[in-house]
Amino acid sequence: QVQLVESGGGLVQAGDSLRLSCAASGRTFISYDMGWFRQAPGKEREFVAAISGSGGRTYYADSVKGRWTISRATAKNTVSLQMNSLKPEDTAVYYCAARLPVAAGPESLFYYWGQGTQVTVSS
Repeated sequence: QVQLVESGGGLVQAGDSLRLSCAASGRTFISYDMGWFRQAPGKEREFVAAISGSGGRTYYADSVKGRWTISRATAKNTVSLQMNSLKPEDTAVYYCAARLPVAAGPESLFYYWGQGTQVTVSS
């Protein structure tokens, strides 16, 4: 069982930066692939970024590639999402997620989820 708690959301202006963090419980944090997803009002949840258990592989949605960076600190059981050059269309609830490695795409088959943190970007 893994419990995930996100933090760091807030209200910012376009062009600003924000850093989201996700604290994970459990001693086997390094075993899990970690991901960030988001859901905007009236839209389906979408993949944002993912990182492998070792941190050696990262994946990004095209919409955030080059602007954002996912990282993890194994000793602290945390995964972070550094979001730069924020745009109004980035406004959404952001969710942290975890899965054991599977033979699937980086955006698939996550089954542990946090409660979400709101990010609002004003123009």
